[in-house]
Amino acid sequence: MTTHTATLPAPAKVKAANGIHIGGLLGYGAIWAFMIVFLIYPLLHLFYDAFTTDAGEFTLSNFQDFFTDRYYLKSLLNSLLLGVGTVITTSIIGITFAFLLLRYEFPGRGLFSYLSIVPMIMPPLVGVMGFVFILGRAGTVNVILMDYLGFTKPINFMYGIQGVLIVETLHLFPLMTLSIVDAMGKISPSLDEAAESVGSRGLRKFWDITFPLTTPGYVSGALLVFIWTFADFATPLVVGVDDLLASQAYLNIVQFVDRRLFKMGIVISAIMVILAILFLIVAKKYVAIKDYSSLSYSVIERKQIGPGAKVGVVLFLGLIIILAFIPYLGIALDSFGKGWALTPIPVKYTLQYFERVAFETPKFIINSLLYAGISVLICIVVGVPLAWVGARTKLPGREFLDSMTTLILALPGTGIGIAYMRAFREPLPYVDVAFIGMWMVIPVVLGVRRLPYTVRGTFASLQIVHKSFEEAGESVGATKMTTFKDITLPLIWKGVLVGSLYSFILALQEASATLLLVVPGHEMMTVGIFNFYIGGSVNEAAALGLILIVLGAACLFIINRVAGTKMGGVFG
Repeated sequence: MTTHTATLPAPAKVKAANGIHIGGLLGYGAIWAFMIVFLIYPLLHLFYDAFTTDAGEFTLSNFQDFFTDRYYLKSLLNSLLLGVGTVITTSIIGITFAFLLLRYEFPGRGLFSYLSIVPMIMPPLVGVMGFVFILGRAGTVNVILMDYLGFTKPINFMYGIQGVLIVETLHLFPLMTLSIVDAMGKISPSLDEAAESVGSRGLRKFWDITFPLTTPGYVSGALLVFIWTFADFATPLVVGVDDLLASQAYLNIVQFVDRRLFKMGIVISAIMVILAILFLIVAKKYVAIKDYSSLSYSVIERKQIGPGAKVGVVLFLGLIIILAFIPYLGIALDSFGKGWALTPIPVKYTLQYFERVAFETPKFIINSLLYAGISVLICIVVGVPLAWVGARTKLPGREFLDSMTTLILALPGTGIGIAYMRAFREPLPYVDVAFIGMWMVIPVVLGVRRLPYTVRGTFASLQIVHKSFEEAGESVGATKMTTFKDITLPLIWKGVLVGSLYSFILALQEASATLLLVVPGHEMMTVGIFNFYIGGSVNEAAALGLILIVLGAACLFIINRVAGTKMGGVFG
C-alpha cells in the first residue's frame, strides 16, 4: 500500500494588509522616528521659540524687532549679496572648469580633474587662516610687496567682505564643477553636432544649447554654494566681519547675558531656515520646469585643440589651482614654522606644534575621528534603507522623506545647531542630563547634517541596478533582506562607499553646528582650531588644520580611485 505524505505549506510570513512585511514596516517606521526626533522636532521647536514670548504666548513682535532694526536688515542684505556674489564667482570658475575638463583634451587634464576637487576638503575655517597667513596685512605677499617692490603700506586682501568672498569662492567652486560635470555628462554630442550644422558655434552654441541642458545640475550646485556661504559664520568672524546674518545668530546666542539678544539669535536662525526652505522650493520648481529626464550619460569624445589653445587652457586652470592652494601653503608653513613675523617665510622650522596637538591635546583628533565615524554609521544605517525606499517602493510618505532629505542640504548649520540647543535642553528621564550636555549629540547632529550624501550616493547606484536581479532572487525563495544582502549590496557598494566617505569628509570639517553644540572635553578639530586661533595659538591651529586636510585628502583619494570622475550625482 502506498502511503501519500501530505506536504504542508511553509508558514507564511506575516504581512501587513497591503502586502508589505511587518519587519519592513517596522524598519520604515524607525526611519520616520529618526527623522521626526532629530530633524522635524528641533526645527518645530525653533519656530515655536521664535514665534512665542518667554511666557509661551504667540507673538510676531520678535520678527517685528528684527525687521525694524537697521543693523539686522543690513546683515540680511549683506548675507544675500555675499551668497549671490559667491554663486556668480563659483559659476564662472566651476562652469569653465567643467566644460574644459569634459569636452577637450589637453596636457594634465587628469591631474587638473583631481586637483579641482581637492579644495572642497579644506574647511572654510582652515582656509581663511591659510589665506590670512599668505595674504594678510603682515602675510607673505604684503611683506614681499613692501620690502622688495617699494609699497608703502599693505594691501587689504582679506579683512572685509572681499576676504570672505575670496575664501568661499575658492573653497566652494568644486561643488559647482561637480554638479556641472554630472549634468553635462548626460548631454549627447549629437545635440552639439545638430547645433553646429545650422551655424551655432562657440559661445552662442554654449549659451543656446549646452548651458540650458545643464540647468538641473547648475541650480543644484548654485543652491548648495549659496546656502553654505549664507550659513558660514566662522570665516567672517576670523576676518573681522560680523554684519552678516549667520555671524549675528552665533554672537547673539553665545553671549548669554542679554535675554533680548539671545531671543534675536533664535529669531535670526528661524529666518535663515525659512529662507533656506524658500530657496529650495523655488529651485525645485525651476528645475521641474527645466527637467530633461530623457537625458542619460553619454560617451563624449573630447576634442583636440591647437598648441596655443592648450597653453591657454593649462595656464588658466593652473592659475585657479594655484590660487585655491594658497591656504594649503599658508597652513603648512605656519604649522611647521617658527618666528614667522614680517618675513616672507618662517625663519625656523619645528615639529613642536604637532607634538602639542597630537600628544598634549590629542582629544581633538580622537574625538573628530570617533564622532565622524559614528556619524557615518548613522548615515549608513538610516541612509541606505532610505535610498532603497525611494528607489524600490511606493510606500506612503516616501516622497516627503525625500523632500526632507533634500531640505537637510539646504539647512544652515547655524540654524540646526541652535534648533538642537533649544529642543534638547531639558534633562532626559532617568539620567538627569540634557541631550545637548551629552557627547552623543555631536555624532547625531553630524549624522543628520551629512545624511543626504550617503542617501544620494546609494540612490544613484540603485538606479543603475535593474529590479530584475532582485526579482530573480525572490523568485527562488530568498527574502527581501537576503536579496538585498546577497544581490543588491554587492552591486551598489561603490555608491554606498563614495557617499559615506563624502559624509565622513564633511563631518570632519563641520564647524557651524559643532561650535554651537560643543560639549566641554569632547571638542572636535574644528572647535580646537577655532579656540586655538581666537586664543592666539595660531601655530597649533595651523597644525590641527593640516592634520584635518591630510585626513580629507586620504578620503578623497579613495573616492577618486573608487568612483573616478563621475561623482557629481552625489551632490544632486
